[in-house]
Amino acid sequence: MRSVRARAALGATLVVAVALVAAGAALLLVLRANLLEQAGLQAEITAREVASQIAVGRPPNRLELPDEDQRPVQVVDDGGRVVAVSEGLEAISGTSSTAVAPSPAGAASPAPSAPPSPSDDDDAADADGRSEGTDGDDTTPTPGEVSNDRPDFTSGTATVDGRRADYRFAAVKVTPSGTAREYTVHAGAPLATERDAVSTVRTAMLAGLPLLLAVVGSVTWLVTRRALRPVEAIRREMAAITASEDLSRRVPEPGSRDEVARLARTTNETLAALEASVERQRRFVADASHELRSPIASLRTQLEVGAAHPDLLDLAGAVQDTERLQQLAADLLLLARLDAGERPAGRHVDLAELVRDEMAHRHGDRIPVAVRVRGDGHGVTGSPGHLRRVVGNLVDNAQRHAVRSVTASVGATGDRVEVAVSDDGAGVPYADRERIFERFVRLDDARSRDEGGAGLGLAIARDVAHRHGGTLAVGTAAGGGARFVLSLPRADRPQEPSR
Repeated sequence: MRSVRARAALGATLVVAVALVAAGAALLLVLRANLLEQAGLQAEITAREVASQIAVGRPPNRLELPDEDQRPVQVVDDGGRVVAVSEGLEAISGTSSTAVAPSPAGAASPAPSAPPSPSDDDDAADADGRSEGTDGDDTTPTPGEVSNDRPDFTSGTATVDGRRADYRFAAVKVTPSGTAREYTVHAGAPLATERDAVSTVRTAMLAGLPLLLAVVGSVTWLVTRRALRPVEAIRREMAAITASEDLSRRVPEPGSRDEVARLARTTNETLAALEASVERQRRFVADASHELRSPIASLRTQLEVGAAHPDLLDLAGAVQDTERLQQLAADLLLLARLDAGERPAGRHVDLAELVRDEMAHRHGDRIPVAVRVRGDGHGVTGSPGHLRRVVGNLVDNAQRHAVRSVTASVGATGDRVEVAVSDDGAGVPYADRERIFERFVRLDDARSRDEGGAGLGLAIARDVAHRHGGTLAVGTAAGGGARFVLSLPRADRPQEPSR
């Protein structure tokens, strides 16, 4: 099933169906138990009415039994003989005896027995299994009284005047006044009402269940369809964007504040980021082609002139163009690796030593660089080659714009290590302080010097700084020139003493 709406509707229907079936079964059980309890109460009332007649000494053959055909009564003595039955009772089950006719030996009332003498108390107690006046757990009623214990309830059948039905029987024990004989009165109450009520409720539930499930399924389908309508609109727009390759288009955002609206906003943000990335890539390719065209054309011209007129070959210029082309290719390769998500190496690097070493290897610079190191603990974690490239790019940029001096200083502040490169040039206008970090961006002054820069040095420096978890910003130096500050997380931060 590929449709979300169909799966949601089916799932909701199944859940409701299980819940309704469980609730219906519980309802039927509770209803049946209540009706059985009511039937048992009616049977108990009838049994106690008959038992009260026996308790006052009325003989079993003269009992006034219910004349209703729905109240069968059976009286059994302690010997298991039936001594009285209600009129019209033809068969019975579920009681202590299945006989439906009084036994001749037990139909008449037994002769009263003389009370035992005091000397015979122990023998009487042993013979009867109980002692006079004993409370305990003995359920036998006191002579002349009906047992107050809860009756025994059973379910069975009885045939009265040719009609067989199910009954709930209550058994009440009684001992007549002046005798030790015990009788059990079984009285029944019909269960037809209980069966009819349970059957009616069950039929109504079975009839209403499919209709209710159909309503639940339909409502779930409609609600899910309405909820997923914005998702379908997003899907159609995304399909159109994919087909047209127009990343400037955006998916519709619903006015709600639910998950679908957040999905639409996130999708539009992704499209905006993708559009910006593609635009940067296009500009990068165009600018790279433009930057590569100049040295390649110059080198080709010099080689063609040298081939035609060897004495006119500008070998130094050809070498310079080749170096410029090589440097540009290396910059483009490094940017491609950074864009691909290349992570820096996790080596420990001392920035103070790295700056000193980089300055020691620079010969023939137009302006010498003064190195200043403050304090100690200048270690960071990263790639030595990439960090050396950043320092070299910053120094190259400073020397390109400086008038007399360039200073490179290294210091540690808290959990950061900073490398600052300052010059005494014209500085960077405030409006251009972020733009100079874009790729292939050179200010007019930089273009006029034509020192071979392609506008990639500062862009590479900031990308490398970000890959190392640091920052690169530009400000104003003390002498009015530009001051570039590289800030990186400190790796050798002193450990706090354990407590």
